[in-house]
Amino acid sequence: MEDVFLPIIICSILFIGLPWVILHYITKWKTSGGGITQDDEALLEELYNLAKRLDERMDTVERLVAHDHADFKPARLIADNKADNEELDELEALLARKRAEQKETRA
Repeated sequence: MEDVFLPIIICSILFIGLPWVILHYITKWKTSGGGITQDDEALLEELYNLAKRLDERMDTVERLVAHDHADFKPARLIADNKADNEELDELEALLARKRAEQKETRA
């Protein structure tokens, strides 16, 4: 009796259960929009600007503390170092390109 049920269970899992799960999540993925919304983009841009301002503030605080205490060695990277800011410059270029595309679509 067990010899009959085991192959039926395995076949039903392989040919019914697995495709059902895959198709279910494909449908969920397609109905979710497939990307980020305008609100998400605005939030990401706001967070990026906030992070950039905080980075500038940390540079200022470290510079002030280093001026007051000669033995202070900042744990962060060198402020406004070109090698450190390459990724930020790339992000700035992408944001500028995105803004230009949005202006063109609105016009």
